[in-house]
Amino acid sequence: MNIDKILKELTLEEKASLCSGSDFWHTEEIKRLDIPSIMVSDGPHGLRKMRDDTDNPNEAIKAVCFPCACALACSFDRKLLTTLGKALGEECQAEDVSVILGPGCNIKRSPLCGRNFEYFSEDPYLASQLATAHIKGVQSKGVGTSLKHFAMNNQETRRMSYSANVDERTFHEIYLSAFETPVKEAKPWTVMCSYNRINGEYSSQNKLLLTDILRNEWDYDGLVVSDWGAVDDRPLGVAAGLDLEMPTSNGKNDELIIEAVNNGTLSMKDLDKAVRNVLTLIQKAEDGYAPATKWDKEKQHELAGKIESECAVLLKNDDKILPLDKSAKIAFIGEFADKPRYQGGGSSHINSFKVTSALEAVKGMDNITYTRGFVTDRDETVDELLDEAVELAKNSDVAVIFAGLPESFESEGFDRKHMRMPDCQLKLIDEVAKVNENVVIVLHNGSAVEMPFADKVKGILEMYLGGQNIGTAEKALLFGEANPSGKLAETFPEKLSHNPSYLNFPGNMDDVDYAEGIFVGYRYYDEKGIKPLFPFGHGLSYTTFEYSNLTVSENEIKDDKTLTVMVDVTNTGDRDGMEIVQLYVSDKESSVRRPVRELKGFEKLFLKAGETKKAVFHLDKRSFAYYEPDIHDWFVEYGEFIIEAGSSSRDIRLSTSVYVSSDTKLPVHFTLNTTCGEINSIPEGRAMFEDILSRINCGFGDAASDDLGASAKEMMEAMIRDMPLRTLVTFANVPDITRAKMSEMVENLNEMLAEK
Repeated sequence: MNIDKILKELTLEEKASLCSGSDFWHTEEIKRLDIPSIMVSDGPHGLRKMRDDTDNPNEAIKAVCFPCACALACSFDRKLLTTLGKALGEECQAEDVSVILGPGCNIKRSPLCGRNFEYFSEDPYLASQLATAHIKGVQSKGVGTSLKHFAMNNQETRRMSYSANVDERTFHEIYLSAFETPVKEAKPWTVMCSYNRINGEYSSQNKLLLTDILRNEWDYDGLVVSDWGAVDDRPLGVAAGLDLEMPTSNGKNDELIIEAVNNGTLSMKDLDKAVRNVLTLIQKAEDGYAPATKWDKEKQHELAGKIESECAVLLKNDDKILPLDKSAKIAFIGEFADKPRYQGGGSSHINSFKVTSALEAVKGMDNITYTRGFVTDRDETVDELLDEAVELAKNSDVAVIFAGLPESFESEGFDRKHMRMPDCQLKLIDEVAKVNENVVIVLHNGSAVEMPFADKVKGILEMYLGGQNIGTAEKALLFGEANPSGKLAETFPEKLSHNPSYLNFPGNMDDVDYAEGIFVGYRYYDEKGIKPLFPFGHGLSYTTFEYSNLTVSENEIKDDKTLTVMVDVTNTGDRDGMEIVQLYVSDKESSVRRPVRELKGFEKLFLKAGETKKAVFHLDKRSFAYYEPDIHDWFVEYGEFIIEAGSSSRDIRLSTSVYVSSDTKLPVHFTLNTTCGEINSIPEGRAMFEDILSRINCGFGDAASDDLGASAKEMMEAMIRDMPLRTLVTFANVPDITRAKMSEMVENLNEMLAEK
């Protein structure tokens, strides 16, 4: 396809038509210039493609549902995400789909977000790494992805109108950085803008977001597509960097583009940029097309189960109740054992070609008896079901309760109102725990839940929404055929009110203030000293691991160099297993408030019993930097940084430190309202104002006397430190110091610093 030639031959009307879909899932075709239409379809944990024999976009073909992002993230495994991506790419090739919509990379700001099951983590580094791996896997098969929802789409309530009001540092440090690495390293074919506004401006027409940051700062050269129905002002969107509107507006917005070009409010140059990006996407799809690709659904079903077995998180295992003894008398209780909740509701809902439940997976094991226990279509205790469950538990060695959130509790389109599980399930757990001391809970949920039963049961296995073969994974994990290796990608607070966004979620009508700033997830719990129910990064194994020999390649580096960190990990148990080694970095002393620790690396190691391996990490400037609004860039403040290796954010095994320096200097500009303490903080200011500062008299007499109390000296020092320079005219005992003279000195100081 000769794009330059086509751009010259296209009419204005044809250019406008290419900037929107032809229907719900296809781009526009222009036959006279041999421009084909390509198809995009929903994902991201399976292919949700509309059937050919229907006009209803919600009637999808039979496909394979893999574990959702909430589960996948707990694997902390880049290779696993790439494997998943390759499988999705094969599905798309077999079904002639050019772009699969996903992955979702939004931050889990609150556990209440109804779409959290589609997102990876509360931590931007973890989310960015997994999204990058996912995208590389899909696109290695010649199929495009759509990194979404860019940006700040952290709730479903009023998602098409609310404004995420966020400061510049938080915007870049938490919410944008989750997208930055995938954009730069994986180069997704498309990026999907979000529905919401950011500081008052819709994402679909936000030039700062779509052009200044995405294209100019991150060098993105792919296509930007709207979320379905996210467009507000189409011509403004084109100018801001939104290339393709989906779905079709039936020509209505095309007319607005034509009108805007004709009246001069939209330049042809901006329109041509958008058209070029659409044509480039079509060209990529044509080049990558592999029609001979086979889709082996049964093989992918097996893969879905294997992936889930490496994602599930063993939260609690008192008395080593797990793995279960295969000869024990075991009760399986709960509807989810027979009809598991394995995916979320909404645009990502897969029409699974088959589902394997835990009950089906254990067929032939005569020592296991099942009873329903509760219903999921309403939160109501059915006495007969409860009585049957209690009776079965009473006569069993172990009671395994399959519980969690029914689909009515969480879905795209609405947010949860609380973190509780259904009351009927909680009552069931309480009653069973009264008659059997060996209770294991197997959870199915898309986000964190409160667990009032945590101290009443011996085992808790978090499966999240584990895909259509969740039952096979559950059997393998419960009976020790697989060793749990997942770690939590989000914090589980003891109660909702502990969450940092509690007072500002879901906001006041269309205004959502991100008042917690950078302190999202574990960053907040660590800073506040709040003990969570289960911390970020937590996850148990059927074996044990020991950390040793934490080393750094240098004791001091410049911020343009890379630091290599290594740590030995030994499997000290009697089972083979996998350990996720987490590397955290913290600034020992900073002039700005920074988190206690931040995840900056992770490696998943498979270790045979008794084996030792070395985890290796590479830390660059971004590992030590914070986002500094004064320079609109990342900045490393000189000083000592603590390097911690741990099994979770609250289970730090080893630590060391390194000094990091930078040639970058923050701009300094003093005024008459600058405090004496700030002037004293730099040598030039201290020298210029030393004589004046030494003669300050605040009118309190001798600070060494007891007339002002025992803390008089400290009081005077504090007052002087926080006094603006303008007050020296009054308090400094220097007759020739006037306001004009002070202004001159401040200006001289600024000029001196500017020359350096």
